[in-house]
Amino acid sequence: MADLLVKSAVKDSLSPMNVSSDFYDALDEEIQEVLEDAAQRAEDNDRKTVQPRDL
Repeated sequence: MADLLVKSAVKDSLSPMNVSSDFYDALDEEIQEVLEDAAQRAEDNDRKTVQPRDL
């Protein structure tokens, strides 16, 4: 699986909370699912361009 997020940005966004190492893997999986769903929606609408409305 590709790393789709910047760990330092996630950590900064959640500051002052601590972030467990396995949180990043779970978040990366969630991001992957969102991207796959968006791509499928674009394809279902006969588009090759993923747009904000696909989220």
